[in-house]
Amino acid sequence: MTRLAGVDLAVVYDSRGEATVEATVLLSTGAQGRAAAPSGRSAGSHEVRAFPEGGAEVAVRIFRDRLRPKLLGLDASLATVDQALVDADGRPDLANVGGNTATAISVATAIALAEEAHRPLWRQLARPGVDGTVFPTIVGNCLNGGRHAIGGPDIQEYLAIARDPRPERSIRAALRVHALVGAALHRRAPHAALGRGDEGGWVAAIGNVDAFEVLRAACEQAREELEIDVRPGVDFAANELLKDGRYRYREQSLDAAGQVRFVAELVDRFGLSFVEDPLAEEAFDDFADLTKAVGGKALVVGDDVYATDARRVRHGLERRSTNAVLIKVNQAGTLSRTLETVDLCRSNGLATVTSHRSGEVPDAWLAHVALATGAWGLKCGVLGGERVAKLNELLRLGRATFGA
Repeated sequence: MTRLAGVDLAVVYDSRGEATVEATVLLSTGAQGRAAAPSGRSAGSHEVRAFPEGGAEVAVRIFRDRLRPKLLGLDASLATVDQALVDADGRPDLANVGGNTATAISVATAIALAEEAHRPLWRQLARPGVDGTVFPTIVGNCLNGGRHAIGGPDIQEYLAIARDPRPERSIRAALRVHALVGAALHRRAPHAALGRGDEGGWVAAIGNVDAFEVLRAACEQAREELEIDVRPGVDFAANELLKDGRYRYREQSLDAAGQVRFVAELVDRFGLSFVEDPLAEEAFDDFADLTKAVGGKALVVGDDVYATDARRVRHGLERRSTNAVLIKVNQAGTLSRTLETVDLCRSNGLATVTSHRSGEVPDAWLAHVALATGAWGLKCGVLGGERVAKLNELLRLGRATFGA
């Protein structure tokens, strides 16, 4: 029986230069895995806590003092290791050892097991019926606002949704939209500074609706040039907009019904095919109203409302809240919890979108999670080394399937 022969945790840094943790796992067979955990800035209240009080350095100290002795010698199965992590913490939100500690160890264990089996990580994690031939749609961040880009629009992310059976084509289309958006923003204000936000999207002083005009035009041009299906999408991060019971923009303040109408109008006016977190994290019934209105023409994607938690997804299923679920491994804390949520979504006809975090790490394992779970989409940004690492890995996996 293969056992956990060694495990360590150390501080590394994410794409914002903030401390996170990286785990190294050694199996008794000599196989090894290493993985770092990302961190989100606009985190929902229902996801696990990334670190215990005191941050990443305290997480490493707690791991070495209390957690490592409980892991060494365990049967090296993902289910056993993940359950030991949850049991050692004692809280559902993993606030004692830290969700990022659990994420890093869980993923590193899976990577080591894949190495031991001489197969790619995606095959180690593959869900029933997934054969690795159906690649995810690329959900690319082209223009940033909200907490990810101070000085930009109120809305957090303006997205290119690029869909093609071959990942090299969908990735090329998302990159082209990103470039076209940047060129359009420069033409609008040629002497203004043009930067990039946390996830690589452009940042410019532009209104919420004007930004949709720029994005739609860029998608139309890229679609015509490349003959690839690429359409506009959006992540509202509506929790960040909600204040005193109203969704507050610079130019308007909306109650829940008004927000549903506003989003539905944007879907119709700009042909949005992907609408993420358009409402707050407890607004299951408001989500259902929006899905009823636009679910036939767009994915309505729940992020903070679900927090990759199977219990909350079941609650959403009862109310028919959305037709898609965002999947973030470190929201759940372990791969086992994540895969439980994915399996629930798949068995109930909900699309899944595997997602990065705004504070990312340069690991490529997220691309394998997307392929293994038969995800409808992979949301990992477009530019920045930590985002391109996932896209390049998807290209490698595509070449293994389709050839050069």
